[in-house]
Amino acid sequence: MPSSSAKLLFILVYQKTSPLQTAHGLQFGMSQGQVNYWVHRLLPVLQMSLSEMGMKPLRTGKEVADSIEGSEGGANLSLDAAERLLQRPVNEDKQREKYSGKRKTHTDKNLLLVNENTKKVVYLSETADGKKHDKKLADESRISYPKNASLTQDTGFQGYQPEGVLVQQPKKK
Repeated sequence: MPSSSAKLLFILVYQKTSPLQTAHGLQFGMSQGQVNYWVHRLLPVLQMSLSEMGMKPLRTGKEVADSIEGSEGGANLSLDAAERLLQRPVNEDKQREKYSGKRKTHTDKNLLLVNENTKKVVYLSETADGKKHDKKLADESRISYPKNASLTQDTGFQGYQPEGVLVQQPKKK
């Protein structure tokens, strides 16, 4: 039976790098079947632990304005999209949906809203196809921001200007 610290390392590496189970098994000296077993056992434990520690991000955009995490230390927030690589789908329709022209690969995408003062992820959007533009995903998420919040965002959100929020965005070249 592996130690608790080995299990924690195993599931955190899996979550961070999102490898194929066969490749992850090679790193940890396991078969693909064992990796699958441990991933399914440890993911719920990780989710429960994050929730109990108050480290789980909000999943509803409307809750952000009222959350302590969103305005803790001042509402200096940063918005960005994160893409995770996927294996190329076999189905042609799914290939078109998942294809990210930006990365030239097939991806899934989430929005992340981070409090720059506490370095905590305040909000994590629902998973979307890699094809969806960052600004469109932000518009659909309907995030409500705390009063007098400042928001740093990259050029993928060009034109995204939530009401009552001071937006800082670099100019396009």
